[in-house]
Amino acid sequence: MKVGILVPILNEAKAIGDLVARLRERDLFVLVIDDGSTDNSGAIARENGATVIRNEVNQGKGFSLQKGFQYFVQENFDGVITMDGDGQHAISDLDRFFNSPNLARDTVINGNRMDGAQKMPFVRRWTNRFMSWLISGVCCQKVRDSQCGYRFIGADVLKNLKLTSGCYEIESEILIKSSKNGYKIFSVPVQTIYGEETSHINPVRDTIRFFSYLLKEIFSRK
Repeated sequence: MKVGILVPILNEAKAIGDLVARLRERDLFVLVIDDGSTDNSGAIARENGATVIRNEVNQGKGFSLQKGFQYFVQENFDGVITMDGDGQHAISDLDRFFNSPNLARDTVINGNRMDGAQKMPFVRRWTNRFMSWLISGVCCQKVRDSQCGYRFIGADVLKNLKLTSGCYEIESEILIKSSKNGYKIFSVPVQTIYGEETSHINPVRDTIRFFSYLLKEIFSRK
């Protein structure tokens, strides 16, 4: 299968060069969406072998992912694996996706960090579990780590997703709309890595956005 890597970034100059270089060593195509970084993140990614598309102003992770998905569909890839640009996703875990028997154009394979959840900050661990429980109910299938951005999405799924979220709630929107369209969501275990990176998530604002989106989806279900 022809699978590319999609990495949305915002001011990740410290980590993005090494990430892209190591992905390119595996002969993987890497598309970086630079979401209006004010450092030289995009230039570093390009120097290390990534194709880079830049948003001139910051528009949000959801907007960047949508732009990347459009690119991969237009270029006739069989699927895409999304990764964060801050080093929280282990490159070695890519083998879990590529070796999965569920890797196909019509599936979603979600990374699951909850087997190593004790390494997560306490609040984030229990927030993830609660949100995953909610998303599983809406999707009518088990999603163990709904907020993990490390995931494979097949091309057939992407072609049928009409995404609208501009920010972090897109992680949930992808799962919910994939499920609504009849696609199976599988999972593979991935490592839990936390270092000195700074989260771009605003706990209050993004929690409100999540629940606003979730309520809209629940009440719009047919």
